Amino acid sequence: MPDNRVVVYKGPGEVAVESIEYPKLELPTDVVTGLKIKQKAPHAAILKIVTTNICGSDQHMVRGRTTAPVGQTLGHEITGEVVETGDDVLFVNTGDICSVPFNIACGRCRMCNEGKTGVCLNVNPARPGAAYGYVDMGGWIGGQAEYVMVPYADFNLLRFPDREQAMEKILDLTMLSDIFPTGYHGAVTAGVTTGSSVYIAGAGPVGLAAAHAAQVLGAGAVVVGDMIPERLEQARSFGCETIDLRLDGTLPEMIEQLLGEPEVDAAVDAVGFEARGHGKEGDEAPATVLNSVMEVTRVGGGLGIPGLYVTGDPGAVDEGAKHGTLGVRIGLGWAKSHSFTTGQCPVKRYNRQLMNAILSGKAQIAKAVNATTIPLDEAPRGYRDFDGGASRKFVIDPHGMVAA
Repeated sequence: MPDNRVVVYKGPGEVAVESIEYPKLELPTDVVTGLKIKQKAPHAAILKIVTTNICGSDQHMVRGRTTAPVGQTLGHEITGEVVETGDDVLFVNTGDICSVPFNIACGRCRMCNEGKTGVCLNVNPARPGAAYGYVDMGGWIGGQAEYVMVPYADFNLLRFPDREQAMEKILDLTMLSDIFPTGYHGAVTAGVTTGSSVYIAGAGPVGLAAAHAAQVLGAGAVVVGDMIPERLEQARSFGCETIDLRLDGTLPEMIEQLLGEPEVDAAVDAVGFEARGHGKEGDEAPATVLNSVMEVTRVGGGLGIPGLYVTGDPGAVDEGAKHGTLGVRIGLGWAKSHSFTTGQCPVKRYNRQLMNAILSGKAQIAKAVNATTIPLDEAPRGYRDFDGGASRKFVIDPHGMVAA
């Protein structure tokens, strides 16, 4: 068997590529012992990674802003070629190119049957829901690697219908594992529809994906706010209005200058718990975005919150925030009859439809997020550049399949 190489968290600000054991058709020990289920996984498949992406959620761990231990494997945005299947896999075959939802789901529990695959009850003993290569998510090996094991393969894998077509559009299709469905989920749950005005907080990859998703949904005006000029320029490159949050003035005033009124129909928080206060000298203030999106969303509007919030943040600015307790103006949201949707995106709810939008040319998500391919050995540099504010979505190509 070949070896496997994977990106590993080595401490705050540091990752490395290390060799580990080639994957087996077995479940992680944490899952087996915690849930008292069988370790052998004839329902699983092993994939040769075609593409795997660096995510902002990974950066939270690498910055030391979660309880991730040194040695945590990384990577939950996975697209791969099936190279081995268990005896109980019926509908996925070797050679298939598939997208892997970052949510690991059994397909058998109450939550999965209700379409809530982000909170599956049978894949993580610590809490509902699991993901590859992420802290407190069940001990599953990460997919920023050469190979990965995917459990419940018939349920979890989205097979692309034509291999040649898939490889031609692979930089778009690789976004189906997380950020395109996540951004779309943010826009959909905020109520974006034909002619809507929407404010997107954050022009990182998820924010840009949410902005493009809003366009796909028919929004009339998409406004993106951020503090990094390069990211704002990227948002403008595909037709978004932008707000530089370093400038003086309130957010309602800035929106009014663009739209003629100080409110929008819907808003998406694509920043999460490492938010900073507005203005040139804005310090970290984790409730800033939640409060600002309530301020600028009209009465009766919706807030989609795909930005990550955690229950454990050792680097938080105050004791409450270390445990996920933030100064959110819930009274404002209540008074305005806002609806709020939080939590992991249930990727399977959207990924097939978004795949069809990509294959038909209706969505160009790789262009929107500035997909940039790097080899596996350059993952540490990709993390550094991304952390420095680069307006790129780094796509790791461990086997050189994209270039070929």
